[in-house]
Amino acid sequence: MDLKPSRLAVTLMAVVLWVWVISYAWFSWLPRAQYTVAFVGLSVFVYLFHEYLELGDDDNRLLQSAVLGASGLITAVATVYIYVNYSTLVTTRVGYALQHEIWLAAVFTGAMIYLTYRAFGLAFVGVLLFAIFYGYFGEYFPGVLVHSGFSGTRILNIMVLEANGFFGNLSQIVAAWVALFLLYAGLLKSYGAFDLVIRVAFRAATVVRSGVAQSAVVASLVIGSINGSQTANAAMTGSFTIPLMKNSGLKSETAGGVESVASTGGQIMPPVMGAAAFVMASLLGIQYIDVVIAGLIPAAIFFLSVAAGVHYTWIAQSGKAELDVNDHIDEVKSKQQLIIEGVTFAVPLVILIFLLGILQWTVMTSALYTVISMVLLGIGVPVTQSILKQDELPGTVLKTKLLETIDGFREGAVILAPIVIIIAAVNGIVDVLVSTGVPGILSLILIDLSGGSMLLAVIIAMAICILLGLGMPTVAAYSLVALLIAPALINDFAIPELAAHYFVLYAAILSGITPPIAIAVVVAAGIAEANFWRTCLESVKLAAPLYVLPFAFVYNPEIIIGGFTTMTFVSGGLALLGAIAIIHGLNFYERPFGAGRAANVGIRSIYFVLGVAIMAAPSLTIRIGALVVAIGLYALQLRNPLEAAPSASAQEN
Repeated sequence: MDLKPSRLAVTLMAVVLWVWVISYAWFSWLPRAQYTVAFVGLSVFVYLFHEYLELGDDDNRLLQSAVLGASGLITAVATVYIYVNYSTLVTTRVGYALQHEIWLAAVFTGAMIYLTYRAFGLAFVGVLLFAIFYGYFGEYFPGVLVHSGFSGTRILNIMVLEANGFFGNLSQIVAAWVALFLLYAGLLKSYGAFDLVIRVAFRAATVVRSGVAQSAVVASLVIGSINGSQTANAAMTGSFTIPLMKNSGLKSETAGGVESVASTGGQIMPPVMGAAAFVMASLLGIQYIDVVIAGLIPAAIFFLSVAAGVHYTWIAQSGKAELDVNDHIDEVKSKQQLIIEGVTFAVPLVILIFLLGILQWTVMTSALYTVISMVLLGIGVPVTQSILKQDELPGTVLKTKLLETIDGFREGAVILAPIVIIIAAVNGIVDVLVSTGVPGILSLILIDLSGGSMLLAVIIAMAICILLGLGMPTVAAYSLVALLIAPALINDFAIPELAAHYFVLYAAILSGITPPIAIAVVVAAGIAEANFWRTCLESVKLAAPLYVLPFAFVYNPEIIIGGFTTMTFVSGGLALLGAIAIIHGLNFYERPFGAGRAANVGIRSIYFVLGVAIMAAPSLTIRIGALVVAIGLYALQLRNPLEAAPSASAQEN
């Protein structure tokens, strides 16, 4: 572990943060909102120290250091003041603030706006500033958007002083539930679980022709589900998988597209689902295990359809490439060692599922015991092996693993800190907008624009969700759309609650691969040194079923609600076949029937339309009929020799 002073400061602050989180999970001696105030403050300090560590040596270093220092001072004063005076602020003086409290809230809000900009850029800051602007100048807005307007004091009370806003319900969910899972993710990375995932993916991928690209998909899906950010995942796994795919023959934009889609898909993979599963269970008031069960079939549909698309793409571009795991991994490990490591990392996950699904303990307690078991196994198994094999001194192994544990604390805190900042900002936006009645206004707008048509309403809702997603971490993007968009779908169009929430979750994460935002594509294209727009095109072609799947939740909600029934598997199976029809139409490496350019586009469009009908049509008869036509078209395609060679066809497409 690097012990440079600046890195050591990040590590020490991370340890303090996790001591605070673990002690609250164990004792729960404070009101959750008061605990969250300190949690947010400590997380901000982790972010500030880490940002200072990452500063370059350019001319702006001094200015940036000064702004970071001022933000830290403001955060410290605000955190201590609100924490110490918590009872007075939320009981005795609700709705009223002293002058010095107003000034403190104002400068703290300014600091949070700056930190949000630094962590997530100008686009999301624009949303935050619009929420404040709308809250203050509401009386000047036209039509249904008009409201009486809030005073500056009222807005600052909502955002800071009443322990709502930045410290509100969403931040409390992250503090009590999500944080421990990100500590778990940090420990997994530090102990080598991500390395194991990539090794296993490579070994499994050697049995299929598209093995290199499939290994990238598997690794990114697994890791992305845990770390909760498609952007971070694209950077983390993409730095390894994208060069590997390029070296094996895939085009730069294709390699970037595969990684972008896989990183996005990781956010919907049970059991963690980028931490969104825990927030969804809380918002809906249902068991976490019910959310996970609902997500299993959609996740399988996504994975299998993307695997088919990657296979087609691989054949077109690198059909003769072979994968040898030993060419890409420095240290060769035996099957026995891989099994031991697999069991070590799997047991805590099994404990989590058992505690949540079978014993139905609280999320916070289950997460706490998952973290404890991970630490005990992460340290205990290697030490035990060293004693049994006598190949290393147990004391040396113990020291190494303790340092890895501390580094895991640092990794988890560094992952967590920007998520806490963006969630605090989202919480502020939501509280201001909800206070002005925006969810009801959005319902009226959806009804007005759609003319009462549910299809138009959900199309508009998807577009809004993609725009609001803004490339944020999954839990932040979902929280925003779940509180602003889902109520309109539920109340005005009678869409089942769970189906509506899955709809907005899937739609929100699409912002990561949908231009012009497409933040996951930005990261992956940068690593791949590829053109952004071409990489976006590759991503959309591979992820096309993900754009249709949310509509399947609306028109065929049995896919995700009601448990595993006959209709669940029938609808799920049809959705999978429809997804594969879409993938086949968009990604098949030959021109169907050796067709010319215009006919090629037409035939591929037919596959796409049939796939959409099979996936999402509300009538079972229509879905089965579309499937029969698609199968017939594919059978005709097989009977006609394909003229173009894969590589030539790939170039023409």
